[in-house]
Amino acid sequence: MIEIFAVCTGNVCRSPLAELLLRARLADYPVSVESAGTRGRPPAMTPDAKRLVDMHGALAGDADEHRARYLTERMLKAPDLILGMAREHRRAIVELVPSKVQVTFTLREFERLAQAAQTSDLEAAAQGSDAGTRLRGILRHLSSLRGRVIPPHDAADDDVIDPFGRSWNTYQLSASQLVPAVDVVARIVELARPGH
Repeated sequence: MIEIFAVCTGNVCRSPLAELLLRARLADYPVSVESAGTRGRPPAMTPDAKRLVDMHGALAGDADEHRARYLTERMLKAPDLILGMAREHRRAIVELVPSKVQVTFTLREFERLAQAAQTSDLEAAAQGSDAGTRLRGILRHLSSLRGRVIPPHDAADDDVIDPFGRSWNTYQLSASQLVPAVDVVARIVELARPGH
């Protein structure tokens, strides 16, 4: 079983959207996806975030069942892959559990590194008989690219913009950054599947 964890600020917009979309895209795989926030917010997803969930193909009813959670160190012990929605979240995760630095990325950083990686290198890194071991090999390779792949001109390009309390246009912008990155994560998880 592969465990993925998404983190944002309030756990009512970005991280639950990433969680629910990954859950839908990987529904046929032995994958667990959860999320939490670094600060407290109202317990339910915002109406506009729920609208994005429906627009981008999450499983029916998932958005209504979501309840925001406050991030704790215990939540970060088991996941194979941890995705912060912005650099501040990645920093908070690594401060809580420094041993997870190699498997913690911002969502868009993960997308950028995965797109820069050679498919043959990713396949070579995916060694082992189970998906979790294979994914950890891929993540080690992606982590090693951090110093070798040219970073974005603007460091904020590794972040998904926070739409909380903002316009519908900002929600759409946030989704335009988040959804393609989620699709790349799903592709990498599929690559980790034994027999791929």
